[in-house]
Amino acid sequence: MAKLTKKQKEANAKIDKNKLYSVDEASVLLKEITNVKFDASVDLAVRLGVDPRKANQMVRGVVTLPHGTGKEVKVLALVTPDKEAEAKEAGADFVGLDEYLDKIKGGWTDVDVIVTMPSVMGKLGPLGRILGPRGLMPNPKTGTVTMDVAKAVADVKGGKIDFKVDKTGIVHAAIGKVSFTADKIAENAKELLDTLNKLKPAASKGVYMKSVYMSSTMSPSVQLDPKAV
Repeated sequence: MAKLTKKQKEANAKIDKNKLYSVDEASVLLKEITNVKFDASVDLAVRLGVDPRKANQMVRGVVTLPHGTGKEVKVLALVTPDKEAEAKEAGADFVGLDEYLDKIKGGWTDVDVIVTMPSVMGKLGPLGRILGPRGLMPNPKTGTVTMDVAKAVADVKGGKIDFKVDKTGIVHAAIGKVSFTADKIAENAKELLDTLNKLKPAASKGVYMKSVYMSSTMSPSVQLDPKAV
C-alpha cells in the first residue's frame, strides 16, 4: 500500500474509527479533512440489504437534490424540430436529432445526460451498445423519455440525479461539492437517504441500510450511523 502523506495522516487522525457519525457531523468533518486544491465531489456509498440479482429487490430511482450537485451537467436533447426551441430555452447544451445520432454512432458521448421523446426511442435502440455501458440511455423511469422535454432538461440541470444499486448491493451517488456549506451537504445527503428509505423493496428482509459512508474525491471516508438515517 502507498505511504500516506502528512495531510492524509492528519485527516485520518481526525476520524474516530469507532464512532458512527450523524449526517450533520459527517458533513462538517468532511469539509475539515478534505485537503485538495480543487473543488472535490462529495459522495455517498450506501450498502443495502438487498439482492440486486432479484428483480423484486432492485433499488433504483431519482432524487432532486435541494442544492444541486455543484457539477455543470451537459445535456443533449434528442428531439424533433417542433421541440427544439423548448429544449434550448430550458437550458439543453446540445439540441437536435439525426446529426447527433450520427455523432454518437461515430463514438461521440461528451454529455452527462440525454433527454428524448417516446417517438425517438426507436432510433436510439441501435445505439444501446454505445450509450448503455456509459449510463446514457434515456429511460422513462428516470424521466428522461418524455413529451415534456423542457421539464426534463430543467430537472436535470437543477440537480436531479438518478441512482441504482450495483451488483454488490451498493448505491453510489455524488451529492455535492466540498465548497458547499456543511448544511447544504447534509441536506442533500438526507434527501438521498430519505428517498432510498422510501424505495425499500417489500421483498428485502432483515436490515435494509447496512452501512453508509460519506467521502470526498481524495478524503478518507466517514461512517454514518444507518439507524439515525
